[in-house]
Amino acid sequence: MPPKANSVEEGVSDGNAAPDFKLKSDDGKTYALSDFRGKKQVVLYFYPKDDTPGCTAEACSFRDSLSRLNKDGVQVFGVSLDDLESHKKFRDKYSLNFPLLSDTDAKVSKEYGVYKLRNMYGNKFWGIERSTFIIDREGKIKKAIRKVKVEGHVDEVSKYL
Repeated sequence: MPPKANSVEEGVSDGNAAPDFKLKSDDGKTYALSDFRGKKQVVLYFYPKDDTPGCTAEACSFRDSLSRLNKDGVQVFGVSLDDLESHKKFRDKYSLNFPLLSDTDAKVSKEYGVYKLRNMYGNKFWGIERSTFIIDREGKIKKAIRKVKVEGHVDEVSKYL
């Protein structure tokens, strides 16, 4: 369980340098943002929880659009606070074709400003606010999309690539 701590309210925005990260993935690899500098654009999407309705719809939308995004030289990563075992089950259940990164201590989520105090049905808790960051080949935030609406989101991402 991630520690309860203040979120970074501001996070990063368009034109900022994207915070580098090094996170483990459901595919057994460790990925660093810096590995893609000069090579690919990165779509880094943060989502609240594996195998929940909105998160499943979003992941499946990226899955179904991946070949179109790859034509633009894009690497997609999903990031949540879930552990690697949860990610593996989620990936296998929905045949996801991109890495899911585990941010169990919320360090990267805080750096991007997406770890927030949330309120659901009157219950307050710390978690991820659904957000996507499009990062250019130089490692800068090309577009920060916060409070993402799942429907039509991948099309919105595509227009910024």
